[in-house]
Amino acid sequence: MAKRVVFIMLFGLIAWAVRGQNYTIKGTVTDSITGEPLPYVAVLLKGTTIGGTTDIDGKFTISTSSKVRTIQVSYLGYTEKEVNFTPGKANNLTVLLAPTSIALEEVVIKPGKEKYKKKDNPAVIFIKNAIERRESNDPKNHDYFQYDQYEKMVFAMNDYEAKPSKNGKPSKFEFLNDFVDTLEIGKTILPVSEREKLQTVYYRKDPKTERRVVAATKAAGVDEIFSREGISQLLNEVFREVDIFQNDIPLFLNRFVSPMSTMGPNFYKYYLLDTVEVAGTQCVDLGFAPFTPETFGFTGHLFITLDSTFFVQRVKLNVPKKINLNFVGGMTIEQTFNRAPDGTRIITKDDIHVDFKLNEKSKGMYARRLNIYSNHTFDQPQNMAVFEESNPILIPDSAYRRSEEYWAANRPDGAGERKKNTVEMLMEKLRSVPIFYITEKIVTILTSGYVQTNKEKDLSKFEFGPMNTYVSGNAIEGARFRVGGTTTTAFNKRLFLDGYMAYGTKDRKLKYDGLVEYSFIDKKDYRKEFPVHSVRLEYMYDINQIGQQYMYTNKDNMFLAFKRQKDTRATYLRNLELTYYREHYNGWAYGAVFRNFKEYSTGYAAFDEIRADGSLFAQDNYKMSELELKLRFAPNEKFYQTRNYRYPITLDAPVFTLNHTMAFKDALGSSYNYQKTEFGIQKRFWFSAYGYVDILAKAGKVWTQVPYPLLILPNANLSYLVQPESYTNMNALEFINDQYASWDVTYFMNGALLNRLPLIKKLKWREVFSFRGLFGDLSDKNNPFLEENRGKGLYAFPAGTYLMDPKNPYMEVGVGVENIFKFLRLDYVWRLTYKDHPGIQTRGVRFMMKLTF
Repeated sequence: MAKRVVFIMLFGLIAWAVRGQNYTIKGTVTDSITGEPLPYVAVLLKGTTIGGTTDIDGKFTISTSSKVRTIQVSYLGYTEKEVNFTPGKANNLTVLLAPTSIALEEVVIKPGKEKYKKKDNPAVIFIKNAIERRESNDPKNHDYFQYDQYEKMVFAMNDYEAKPSKNGKPSKFEFLNDFVDTLEIGKTILPVSEREKLQTVYYRKDPKTERRVVAATKAAGVDEIFSREGISQLLNEVFREVDIFQNDIPLFLNRFVSPMSTMGPNFYKYYLLDTVEVAGTQCVDLGFAPFTPETFGFTGHLFITLDSTFFVQRVKLNVPKKINLNFVGGMTIEQTFNRAPDGTRIITKDDIHVDFKLNEKSKGMYARRLNIYSNHTFDQPQNMAVFEESNPILIPDSAYRRSEEYWAANRPDGAGERKKNTVEMLMEKLRSVPIFYITEKIVTILTSGYVQTNKEKDLSKFEFGPMNTYVSGNAIEGARFRVGGTTTTAFNKRLFLDGYMAYGTKDRKLKYDGLVEYSFIDKKDYRKEFPVHSVRLEYMYDINQIGQQYMYTNKDNMFLAFKRQKDTRATYLRNLELTYYREHYNGWAYGAVFRNFKEYSTGYAAFDEIRADGSLFAQDNYKMSELELKLRFAPNEKFYQTRNYRYPITLDAPVFTLNHTMAFKDALGSSYNYQKTEFGIQKRFWFSAYGYVDILAKAGKVWTQVPYPLLILPNANLSYLVQPESYTNMNALEFINDQYASWDVTYFMNGALLNRLPLIKKLKWREVFSFRGLFGDLSDKNNPFLEENRGKGLYAFPAGTYLMDPKNPYMEVGVGVENIFKFLRLDYVWRLTYKDHPGIQTRGVRFMMKLTF
């Protein structure tokens, strides 16, 4: 026994001594010209094999007991460097690697601070030649183009470290250690979401058509709480396939200037760095960095052949460290291309690595989106019928049910080894822990707004919600309490029931809404998901806040209960609607609504009919039976779909709307003849890295003589929130028109000005400028103040309502800053016209919470 104790003590002493001789070397490797961190740089102790590579932030760590006191740092396209260090004092080394200094056409690019010039610069001449030839080898020059694509998207906790057990007791989440993965660069991650897809892409030049046929797709992870189709749409836009041969590269819902852009020589500095061999071909390593590192551009390398074709063989892109891009701590994009026998470029891999961080100190999340392309062909497809399909993305039900054997047989070699412990298994174990299960349910309720009635989502046939409408308030009802819910696809994939009941403590009236909708196509998640092809019957009795419209939220959203003035402009409405609506994948949508309603006056919105003798007669209500025809065209529209609303992801393609409403007096009880037409167009215009402008224009006209509730009531925003398509400093019912033309222009500059101001640029604020207005007019036939209109059924306008001068529009401008604390936008808005009206607000501050990259 004594010998065993002596042995253990001796072993411990030796282990302590060995440990005492170990030391750690830490540092960062950066480009000496651009100052950007260099990922995947080889760092070795001189004369040994001890070392590793830098991570995506250019950082490295080496733990050793070697007596060597020199590290060797080497990277393709850079001069190798040796750095001496002292053990124990090498925790913050900074290694500046210089691009290889070579002479090309009598110009030598040297590291350090250089006086860069574009004129007669051979690097600029070289890139201009490459830009001029970018269209000549485009695969879409062929009549047909077809290839297979494998896509994998992984989200993981970054630099994950297992937490030690407390008091010797295992942690509830100790099993997480079994799912930890190690990247090639030595970083440990814990994957929490994984998506895979196998598809074939078909392209036809004339008429231009692209179709994607998905053979297999699956997803698992913590993002299952979101809409499956909605999150897929969002991720596809955030991580767009990068095409460097376009002027702009859409990424993270922004626009980056491509190094191959026609404006590239005015945006980037280019450097001829070295001649290297890529895939057996001699290429020039062309380095580049933006003149202003805070703008939306890249640093990186283009490997371009030295022959007359200027063929891009390989691409490596990084984001500048100082870029005004939220939550992105670092990003690397690598692409490789092959040259077909006829010279056409064929992409073989598109690989993005991203580190997401809330701040510099947080570990954040790691994300990777890998695309591998294979089986390229320019032959005409055997099945030409694929181009006749209306849906651009065809996903058969079998694609969601592929076996593991199918995936193993069809994953390309470059996809990486499939781990034994998958994300699917991780989620199953996590949900077995009560605290995670409860937390996931709470987050699901907060994001979806609905509460399931069954633990299993696929078995929940009815759900209560939206939860943000259960308690609210307004000046008419006082405190408003509401309860409601809807059936789900677990109840029926085509038949849906929806409704609510509400009660106001001040008016003491019960309100309600009931809806039955039948879809002619099966729904996956929600009844309103794209494409809609349905017939709907709805009956409702509720308060009607005239002069206020809510485009992207509920009218009784609790967060809109706080108003800058009393929202008393309201009536009561009893409404029956029968609606048919259909959407097509090509962007066209149309529908018809038959509407029979009775609107009741209140003390705040009286229906005082002007008699022939000029006296007023208080009408309690009026009735209408009308038909509304709708037409909409929104090609390539991208949006995030929730249960009740669609939030635009991009507005790059125009959106056109045309509506016409008609009614005939005495037909089905209508009190008036009614004809109304409205037209609208909405579009986003990008200025590359200098932001974008959203423009919305509308026009409308009421052609007949009707009382004011049926006229055009501009949308007033009485809340303190920034509301789209509304007027910030206008009062409800302040103006009444029967014809109008409006505009709403908002310029998001993405920090193009503030990023150039010392100190201010560190805040990464972004400028917002808005200008909106309305030309309005009231024709004589609808003017209740004219003697000739007495006795024709018109109502006197409520107090505080004014006529507009058709030559003097209502206008307001706003100057704002967004990205405050990365989520807050503040606008200061001025009213420019009609400032003499009593009881108005001529200026004010509005805010909204918005997370953007």
